Amino acid sequence: MPTCYLWDMTQPVLPNALARRLFLHRHALAEAPTGPAAGEDLAALIRRIGFVQVDSITTVERAHHMILFSRRQTYRPPALKRLLERDRALWEHWTHDASVLPVETFPYWKHRFARDSARLHANWRRWFRDGYEAQFDTILNRIATDGPVTSSDVGEGEARGKGGWWDWHPSKTALEWLWRTGQLAITRRDGFQKVYDLTERVLPDRLLRTEVPFEAKVDWACSTALDHLGFATASELQAYWNAIPPDAVKPWVAAAVARGEVLEIAVQGADGTLRKAFARPDVRDAAESAPTPTSRLRLLSPFDPALRDRKRTEFLFGFYYRIEVFVPEARRRWGYYVFPALEGDRLVGRVDAKAHRTENTLRVRAYWPEAGQRLTRARGEKLDAELHRLARFAGCERVEYLPGWQRDHLHA
Repeated sequence: MPTCYLWDMTQPVLPNALARRLFLHRHALAEAPTGPAAGEDLAALIRRIGFVQVDSITTVERAHHMILFSRRQTYRPPALKRLLERDRALWEHWTHDASVLPVETFPYWKHRFARDSARLHANWRRWFRDGYEAQFDTILNRIATDGPVTSSDVGEGEARGKGGWWDWHPSKTALEWLWRTGQLAITRRDGFQKVYDLTERVLPDRLLRTEVPFEAKVDWACSTALDHLGFATASELQAYWNAIPPDAVKPWVAAAVARGEVLEIAVQGADGTLRKAFARPDVRDAAESAPTPTSRLRLLSPFDPALRDRKRTEFLFGFYYRIEVFVPEARRRWGYYVFPALEGDRLVGRVDAKAHRTENTLRVRAYWPEAGQRLTRARGEKLDAELHRLARFAGCERVEYLPGWQRDHLHA
């Protein structure tokens, strides 16, 4: 029997089933993935889940597109591009990684721009080639005069590195610096290449002029993180947006508890253990009134917001997951880029699949069930249906299962 830890016998306990139900509902993963997914409907979905991580890997489709497709299977990539580049309802910047965010979050990032300027100076001088700071004014003046640029448009005469992001030429580093510190914004992407422009040309003037006091930013960051997550530890609140320093969270929590706006609870994990967390006083009612998660099976991006915090995923769902992109092939446990399978309120397995577009085929190399979650005939039919939907989304006409694709459960 798992050990249960209680800090206070009067402390409310949120059972694991209710915790999963609330968490999935807040991440738009409880209802069936149907409904409109363009224009304001898509913008509302992104506001609901908070942000969408951007990633370049196209094993099946890029992460940001898969995140949205898993929630609305009418979604198609041009709808996101229109919101970003035409409607300016969204913008792209950094949370824990590069992400698409609702444009109204921009004023809350101004403190982060200033903080990152000092922090990046310390790190980037160690990581990157010298000379990028000397390019700041040159690049800003060029964009002001000639318009948006990509990294391939700048750095004439500079040696081009071949080693990856750590070997950027100085002007590429300068572009990223100016973007990370808010002086430039991404006006569009050509393919996946960023096109940079002056921030004042990209974002609405009303947001550029809006100033948020630091205390108000802390309140916004913690409050919205708590509402997106449903319940959270102090470190989870900070990590959600990654927009405020860690030492700002505990004073906010203490004040919110004193005002009666936040309650300390114990959340039950998948193994029965209890963990301290903070939540709104109506958290149990909110969890009980959340919809029962659909029994439909869907495949999630490794960068899905619901999976971003791997420790939280393991605690809530008993699902150990690590992406193995950077693990040498011989040492991989599962595969290069493996998709978790969500059915109802459980993560029941993982799929190693890849789109071979020149062959119009989504090829399935392996499916591993989680412990106690056999690939029954009914589940196999659900998985096949989802793989065919995913294949069509990736521009493929057929699904091919390689010999031996049905695997046994592997212990993490």
